[in-house]
Amino acid sequence: MAEGFHNQGSALSAGGHSERAIRVIESVGNTPLLELSRISEEVAPVRILGKAEWYNPGGSVKDRPALNMVLDGERTGRLTKDKVLLDATSGNTGIAYAMIGAAMGYRIKLTVPKNIGLIRQRILEAYGAELVLTDPTLGTDGAIEEAIRIYEAEPDAYFYPDQYSNDANWQAHYHGTGPEIWSQTGGEVTHFVAGLGTSGTFRGNGTFLKEKNEKIKLISFQPNSPMHGLEGMKHLPTALVPAIYREDLIDENIWIQTEDAQAMVRRLAREEGILVGPSAGAAVTAALQVARDLTSGTVVTVLPDSGHKYLDFQFWDEAD
Repeated sequence: MAEGFHNQGSALSAGGHSERAIRVIESVGNTPLLELSRISEEVAPVRILGKAEWYNPGGSVKDRPALNMVLDGERTGRLTKDKVLLDATSGNTGIAYAMIGAAMGYRIKLTVPKNIGLIRQRILEAYGAELVLTDPTLGTDGAIEEAIRIYEAEPDAYFYPDQYSNDANWQAHYHGTGPEIWSQTGGEVTHFVAGLGTSGTFRGNGTFLKEKNEKIKLISFQPNSPMHGLEGMKHLPTALVPAIYREDLIDENIWIQTEDAQAMVRRLAREEGILVGPSAGAAVTAALQVARDLTSGTVVTVLPDSGHKYLDFQFWDEAD
């Protein structure tokens, strides 16, 4: 764990209001836990709660691991001002790196699939990141392979945190998100649901919550096919498996169709007043599936980002 990471958000009061002026990176963490009251009406008295990660300054859950990996790089001496931070991303981690790099004075170079979307590309460029666009048909795996190629050609020029293999990724959630969920539910969480991309969110939160109460069930979800539209998610049977992935933590895995996740995105906007991205729609779809099999309990999931970066996606025009 990077030194000082557990102090993120320490300038915030219990009500979430700043008690003093802070740097932007200090506002990472301490996100709200939202009650999805209308979505969960059909499963009452079971509660479904979602961690609103778009409250992070870079707009997604990836601010947490990105910052922890940067701080860990500084602490270990692998990241210095004369090196460029290089990593592969499908969008949100790259935005987090770019935002943090701008705030802390680091140059950022990212390998990203060419089809990441114009809005995300403009956000990355607005923060000053250098982009290397990779074959869209290869997805994030292609971006990972290109990042490795660039790094191996000039290892002294780059700090390559490798979010898929870096323990500082999942430790950000073990020391941050997990304790927040435990505190915000008063220890009443019974089921935790999260998607698998790097798998850092699932491993970090799951490890912490199991240590607090071994009876808590940990449920992962994945896209049900290699070709899908769930930002940041991996179909692990056909993808490069992240080194930090821990299959033994999983009590159950749920396969999610992209169309179901997109339909849930529209429901959340119209029934809860919450505008989220497709991976959050998948998270709530999985959480609702878990809740339907319960007679009591509190199901918590993570809503990785808002829907603003996806408003140009065609699924908004579809009727439910």
